[in-house]
Amino acid sequence: MMATATELIKKLREETGAGILDAKKTLEQVGGDFDKALDILKAKGLAKADKKAAERTAKDGIIETYVHNGKVGVMVELNCETDFVARTPQFREAAHAVALQIAAMNPQYVSVQDIPAEELEAHKKTFADASLAEGKPANIVEKIVSGKLDKYFAETVLMNQPYIKDDKQTMEQVVKSASAQTGEKIVVRRFTRYVLGEE
Repeated sequence: MMATATELIKKLREETGAGILDAKKTLEQVGGDFDKALDILKAKGLAKADKKAAERTAKDGIIETYVHNGKVGVMVELNCETDFVARTPQFREAAHAVALQIAAMNPQYVSVQDIPAEELEAHKKTFADASLAEGKPANIVEKIVSGKLDKYFAETVLMNQPYIKDDKQTMEQVVKSASAQTGEKIVVRRFTRYVLGEE
């Protein structure tokens, strides 16, 4: 059975947080193709979220905890702008997704900016020295170092990690998507991960 236009609009609103008119117009523009409309509205929402994020501060939120099999525990602070959004299912789902990611992937930092400058420089030097030692030409070394840094970030930086439930998205995209859905700036402020028996 085909979904009616009204049902499609309702579903688009639920998944993107878009207004009724925006959902209706987008659906009409793509000739009723739900998936295309969804992609367009998500892109619009992310762009709006980026703009809002630059202008606002996130000081409210929740502390989410997650314990996996009694062996790994995570505590993460996820911030938003208002207590109202902190209580929404979308925000709580985002907080849980972040906690699961930290438990599973053991990131060391929230963002690249959190890596101490001396540590970052040491990694760059190590990657460059290894490439030069392999006889790579100097003009290619910079590209190799950049590629290795990206791989290092994807392993150690939470926001750069591929999402464990959908590796086509990074955690940054997951958080931005939640921000677009709620209409507020959302920020992972800090986290702690405990492993039973570890010092």
